[in-house]
Amino acid sequence: MENSIRFLKENIKDKKVLITGGLGMIGSAIAHRLIENGAIVTIVDAMIEPFGGNMFNIQDIKGKINLNIADIRDTEAMKVLVVGQDIIFNLAGQISHNDSIEDPLLDADLNYIGQLKIMELVKKYNPGARVIFSGSRLQFGRITKNPVKENHPLSPKTPYAFHKSVTEKMYEFYNKTYSIQTIVFRIANPYGIRSQMKHSKYCIVNYFLRMAMEGNGINIFGDGSQIRDYIYVDDLADAMILCAIEKKLSGEIFNVGSGVGTSFKEMVECVVEVVGSGKIDYLPWPESYLNVETGDYVTDITKLTKLTNWRPTHNLKSGITKSYNYYKKYSKYYF
Repeated sequence: MENSIRFLKENIKDKKVLITGGLGMIGSAIAHRLIENGAIVTIVDAMIEPFGGNMFNIQDIKGKINLNIADIRDTEAMKVLVVGQDIIFNLAGQISHNDSIEDPLLDADLNYIGQLKIMELVKKYNPGARVIFSGSRLQFGRITKNPVKENHPLSPKTPYAFHKSVTEKMYEFYNKTYSIQTIVFRIANPYGIRSQMKHSKYCIVNYFLRMAMEGNGINIFGDGSQIRDYIYVDDLADAMILCAIEKKLSGEIFNVGSGVGTSFKEMVECVVEVVGSGKIDYLPWPESYLNVETGDYVTDITKLTKLTNWRPTHNLKSGITKSYNYYKKYSKYYF
């Protein structure tokens, strides 16, 4: 990992980088890491409710970045921002798979059409840029074998997962047809600092942190035995940046997570232990959740670690502890 960080420092300085959805948890984590290493960073975010855009996420770097409030679906606004960028982290999108069932048209507009518009602008005005897309482990649908490798079949069960998969294929098209440099990530369950905590539709670990900090009950559906892979946001940011600056990885798809499976029950117990408050309530599975439950999931990170030397540096407890300490100071900006 030390060699990877050195590689990052040597290869990101003075690079021009655009981050769409840059005021969210993942985007702002990437922005902080890039600024630390001398990149020239532009953030664009539409600040659409109830997503994760938060001005406080860039409070300590706001004088070092370029910020634009704009929507990726606004072609004229994005055309100006795309030009001249070396790397584009295209992270903007609708974030809830349950909401995608209720409003699939909005999900398609943000998670496919908006992404397609960016790729068309790159093709026309900046074909030499490298474009990074944030997909989801939910694209796999029902898991047939763990740990999950990149060649696991895709069988999305919600409009959110379907549109992420279609967008992934669209990126592949632009890479193979127009030689646009693309890298796609299928992300496990991210959590950490700078995440919205107003609702439970995204980043469940963070929402449970809020519940525990407020002394409320934390609901577990079923017996809590379902396995998930939780990745701390700074580890995720490092993985994405390292891939973005490695020229040999154009066209690649990576599964990214911690590589460790943790039961839902263990995760919640860890939250309660770290915070020192909160209680666990076991409830029957709601029908809406059963319909989209994919089974146990653990990421196979072999490909990613082999090609980049990246490895996560946080286990679940250290990541939750770091998150808790952050929200103790800044909770008023997040919930």
